[in-house]
Amino acid sequence: MKIFRYAMISIALVVAAVSMLPEPEGFPILEYHQVTDEQLDPDFEVYNVPPEDFAAQMDYLKTEGYTTITLQDFMRVVHGKGTLPAKPIVLTFDDGYADNYSTMLPILQARSMTAVVYVITNQIGTAGYLTFDELKDMQRRGIEIGSHTADHLPLTSLDEEARVKQIRESKIFLEWGGLQTIYSLSYPNGAFDSGVEEILRRSEYLTAVTGEAGLNTLDTNPYELYRVHIRKPRFGLTEFKLRLWKARLFAKFRAL
Repeated sequence: MKIFRYAMISIALVVAAVSMLPEPEGFPILEYHQVTDEQLDPDFEVYNVPPEDFAAQMDYLKTEGYTTITLQDFMRVVHGKGTLPAKPIVLTFDDGYADNYSTMLPILQARSMTAVVYVITNQIGTAGYLTFDELKDMQRRGIEIGSHTADHLPLTSLDEEARVKQIRESKIFLEWGGLQTIYSLSYPNGAFDSGVEEILRRSEYLTAVTGEAGLNTLDTNPYELYRVHIRKPRFGLTEFKLRLWKARLFAKFRAL
């Protein structure tokens, strides 16, 4: 009990200290994977947000005044074309699971919300993953489609030739499959370095998202955008609110 008390006191002191720091500027990007009621392998279950929880999270964002944007929307503003809404937020979904179309999309559309879906291109059309027809329909409905590379290999573990292959071929494959130009990439396992960023520039990507928590501004490196991971909730909406707070917390520390 003493250890628990000391831990709670320590947490309270940290929260109090952080609350005294200036409120950071910027908007969050949320990282999701699956949205399904299906029973998943235990190794993947942590990456799934059940539909009921996901809908509650979206309702909370709407109540709090957030407006969803895509990363193409963000880059238009970076280049001086328009302005961001008062409270922007980006929803991203990694891997390209079929439930992103069957379950996630209707929940978003019912609330006039949008998102960015990152696809592992060599999984397109295989069991449990999105098809080209579904991807094209999502894009027509305002969802931005991005690349999660061809095979979901950590790019920093590959040599230059393999990096280029994973990055460029996934983009070309999506575009040749009938999708509009692909401008964004999600780093597999969040792994990137300056060499990877240079390949993205040469390959005409405009943005890339990491797995590092924080907030993003118009001055954030567009190839190192911060994201906060949204896992399967154990404590309902409270946990979701804490993860949003985590993004602000990391932004506050970076501003020191």
